[in-house]
Amino acid sequence: MKELPIACELTPTELEERRQGLLPGLLSQAQERIALTDGFRWRFAPHSDLLAAVVKTIDLERHCCRFLRFELTVEADSGPIWLEVTGPIGTAEFLATLTKQ
Repeated sequence: MKELPIACELTPTELEERRQGLLPGLLSQAQERIALTDGFRWRFAPHSDLLAAVVKTIDLERHCCRFLRFELTVEADSGPIWLEVTGPIGTAEFLATLTKQ
């Protein structure tokens, strides 16, 4: 796999306009954040509308932040929804700045 730069391809204006529909807006709804070496893992309540929002956000983010890797886990028996976002070295710092959490 080729090395992708750790950068959002949106302009600052585009990022601000779309902030609520991208990771910052989604992650503000997280119940827990766990730091990983190469990113973060967030836990969400098991609601169908939230699951749809996670999938939509992943689809949008994979186009503007192409270096990110997404892993979505939906626990059994109406358990929590987990979103893990990782990438190359520097991704955790990028996400911390982007999400301001």
